Amino acid sequence: MFAVIKTGGKQYRVAAKDVITIAKLDAQPGESVTFGEVLMFTNDNGTELGGPTVQGVTVAGEVVEQTRGPKVIAFKKRRRQNSKRKRGHRQDFTVVRITEILTGGARPAQAAPVEAAPEPAGAEAAPAAPDADVAKKPRAPRKKKAESGEPAAE
Repeated sequence: MFAVIKTGGKQYRVAAKDVITIAKLDAQPGESVTFGEVLMFTNDNGTELGGPTVQGVTVAGEVVEQTRGPKVIAFKKRRRQNSKRKRGHRQDFTVVRITEILTGGARPAQAAPVEAAPEPAGAEAAPAAPDADVAKKPRAPRKKKAESGEPAAE
């Protein structure tokens, strides 16, 4: 079973347990997201095409991480003009793991919250770093260089 969803102006073919990289979403890692704009849905009964979307089908996923793409450098030079410009750009992305494809207007299953493992009995908190409570001394001011052209005599 798979579906074609539209998000961020692009279309993605997804199935359960797929990991996809899409345009940035405003969600924190671990949050669940739903994609309601399903353009096509295929299962054992056949294929449903939307006009423009398939009614009653949604795709649920979980945000894995927020990441950035590779740096792209736009360098423009005008020859013999002593003119050049260099700009860099990194695109923001969201990595999403598709958890399930829901049909019939079903709601996504709520993931159980992940809890920290309980501490073993008798275990104490690790002591803080030895220098954590000691304030750093301010650095001494730098010596000024001699104003004249001759080296400074020390």
